[in-house]
Amino acid sequence: MSNILNISEAQEIIRDNMDYTLFSWSKQKGIAPIAVKSARGVYLYDYDGKRYIDFSSGLMNVNIGHGNQRVTQAVMEQMQQVSYVTPGCVTKVRGELGKKLASVTPPGLTKTLFTVCGASAIENAIKLARLYTGRHKIIARYRAFHGASYGAMTAGGDPRKLASDVQQVPNFVHVEDPYCYRCPWGKEITTCSRECVSHLERVIEFEGPGNVAAVLMEGESGSSGCIKYPPDYLQKVRALCDKHNILLVADEVMSGFGRTGKWFGVDYHGVVPDIIATAKGITAGYLPLGALIVSDTIAEYFNDRVLWLGLTYSAHPVSCAAGLETLKIYEDENLLENAANMGHYIDEQVELLKQKHPSIGDFRNTGLLGCIELVKNRTTKEPMAPFNAKPDEMVIMNKVAAKLKEQGMYTFVRWNYIFIAPPLCITKEQVDEGLTMISEAIKIADEFVN
Repeated sequence: MSNILNISEAQEIIRDNMDYTLFSWSKQKGIAPIAVKSARGVYLYDYDGKRYIDFSSGLMNVNIGHGNQRVTQAVMEQMQQVSYVTPGCVTKVRGELGKKLASVTPPGLTKTLFTVCGASAIENAIKLARLYTGRHKIIARYRAFHGASYGAMTAGGDPRKLASDVQQVPNFVHVEDPYCYRCPWGKEITTCSRECVSHLERVIEFEGPGNVAAVLMEGESGSSGCIKYPPDYLQKVRALCDKHNILLVADEVMSGFGRTGKWFGVDYHGVVPDIIATAKGITAGYLPLGALIVSDTIAEYFNDRVLWLGLTYSAHPVSCAAGLETLKIYEDENLLENAANMGHYIDEQVELLKQKHPSIGDFRNTGLLGCIELVKNRTTKEPMAPFNAKPDEMVIMNKVAAKLKEQGMYTFVRWNYIFIAPPLCITKEQVDEGLTMISEAIKIADEFVN
């Protein structure tokens, strides 16, 4: 009888959500969301008692894992003191979080403007770059996602923006990606001359270096397919920016806060950007918060000039409390070290999966930010589903995704990609559990290899 009641409760919850709320990036009919009742560690639980292993950390943001009550306690204590003050006032937690961030950011980036999310961090990074340089053009990559507000959406090249294409913001210029598995110039990484960099340099020349305020790059690529930079790519981009007095803005919304095994993705490349825009892992998704972290040089520029940026919920005390406790958890639980170790372990295990599954064309991973790319033919690299695939081109991958869900996995499946980005607290046993499910699902794709 209790099971019938549970099913009825789940159905009612789903119905209320379907009847009274809208869902992102989806047709509003025909979807089958999971009704999540609780979550702990790397697992989600629905109202029927089914357990799902979360292999994408929500949307690559629940870095510390679900249900950590240290954050709950910190948030509750802050709300008992003060829940909101205007950004013109200060709170103890705002200063403490700013100071803590300054201790983990690359050298010389010690001042933060707190935003609400990743998109608002990107929006304000764009504004700040233009205010500081007096220039107007922003150069960014095609295969990148920077957020869904108009400026951030335009900055990215993600095709989700195409439905609103008429409303793109002016003065954004896009460049090809250093997508070594599918090099736009038909080169191999071991013998190429970094045509991806010379391409960027030509675009800067064509657009006029004196017009370019910033180059916007992800610290490490995320939802566009975890495209790995050539080892010296960001260093060469940094050198180009220095040559032309262009700011380098690092989008660390997804790759920040231990996701790659280091505090920030740029730390892997020995590069110090002028601005970091980040969010997600700063609170591990427990509350909305973003951050715009700027160089001391930029910060000093505004000592005697108005900083024309602002948000009602900038430095929200409750979100700052969640952020401060989350950063402590990263350190106390050695989550960066675990992310690096588990990332190496996943690399080894996926290499073994490649021997079993001919549909695995490539695996790109940094720490716990990775994805498997499925192909119909390893030689031709024909994708199991193309870039920006239409619904009828997603038949195979939809079957793969359905199999993952059926087995009890929640993860991000997009085009011909299966993402592997679990919480940083994951264990080897849990990695094995998830990869076993992925292996079973990939058997479906193997049937279409030619």
